[in-house]
Amino acid sequence: MAIIAVDLMSSAVTCAALGKTGKILEQDKFDLQNLEGYAVSLLIQNQIKKLLNKYENTPMRIKSVGIAVPGIYYSKTGIVWAPNIPGWSNYNIKHDMAKFSEQNIRVKIESKRTCDILGEKWLGAARKSRNAIYFSVGSGIGAGVLIDGRILHGFNDGVGAVGWLAVEKPFREEFKLKGSLEYLASGKGILNAVRENLLQNPHQGKILGSKDIHNITIDDVFRAYSLKDAIAVKVINNCIEYWGIAVANLISLFNPEMIIFGGSLFGPALQFIENIKAEAVKWAQPLFVENVKFVKSELGANAGLYGAGHLATRKF
Repeated sequence: MAIIAVDLMSSAVTCAALGKTGKILEQDKFDLQNLEGYAVSLLIQNQIKKLLNKYENTPMRIKSVGIAVPGIYYSKTGIVWAPNIPGWSNYNIKHDMAKFSEQNIRVKIESKRTCDILGEKWLGAARKSRNAIYFSVGSGIGAGVLIDGRILHGFNDGVGAVGWLAVEKPFREEFKLKGSLEYLASGKGILNAVRENLLQNPHQGKILGSKDIHNITIDDVFRAYSLKDAIAVKVINNCIEYWGIAVANLISLFNPEMIIFGGSLFGPALQFIENIKAEAVKWAQPLFVENVKFVKSELGANAGLYGAGHLATRKF
C-alpha cells in the first residue's frame, strides 16, 4: 500500500506517492506562480486525484493522504492561516478535502513545522530522540517541537510560531505582522536588512553595492559574505546572534537534546551552526545547553514531505 504526501509552501507545492517505509515512488513539484485562494487548493486536489487513480487497481492502492500547510492549521475548524499565500489568511482546506474522505480516503492535515519534526522523527536526525526541536529558517521562521515523545500543538495549534520571539527592543511597528525574529532574521529579513544598509551606506558594500538593490538574492548575500563584503558580514553576523538567542530561548524553555536546523537558509547557513551554538551558550540555561546537539536536517527540503507522509500512516 502507498500513501500520498503533500508539502505546501508559500511559493510551491510538492506532491508525492510514498511507500510505507518512506521510499518516494514518484514526486512532482509545482510553482504556485500567480495562483491564490481556491486555485491553490484545486491544484492539490488534482494531484491527489491523479495519484489515487494511478494506483487504484494495483497492490499499492492508496487509502490515506497527509498534507503539510504553512502558517497555522486549526485542527478544530480545518482552517489555515497562511498569509504568504494570497487568499489563505482564513482558508478552509478541510472542507475542500472532505470529498476524499467521502471516498474512504483518510486525509490528515498539519502545520508544516509539525510535519518537519515528524519527518525527522520518522526518517531523519531525530529517529532516536524523544526531545528534539526542528528550527526552520526560510522566507519565514518556525519550529516543530517534540518533547517526551509527543509533538506539541497548544491551545490553538500555534506551538512553534517562533518568528514572534522577541529578540530586539524597542518594539517596532514592523514586528506586528511577522514578529521580531522573523522580521530581522528570516530570508526576507536578511534582504530587507541589506537594502536598508545599502540605502544608508551605499559605499560600504563593495560587492552588494554594485548590484541592483531590488534584485539582490539570498545567494548574492552569502556569496558577498564569503568575499568579506562589509554589509553582508554585518547582516549575517547579526542574524547569527538572533538565531543563537532564539535557540537559547527554546533550549531554556523545552530542555531538548537536539536542535535540528532546516529550511531553505540551512542551506547556505549550515556553515554557521557552530557560531550559532557559541551564541546560544551565552544565553541558554547552562546545564541544559551543554548537553544539546546542534545538527543539520538529514532530510533537507523533504522534511515536511516525509512528515506529511508519516502523518498519513498514523492512526490518531
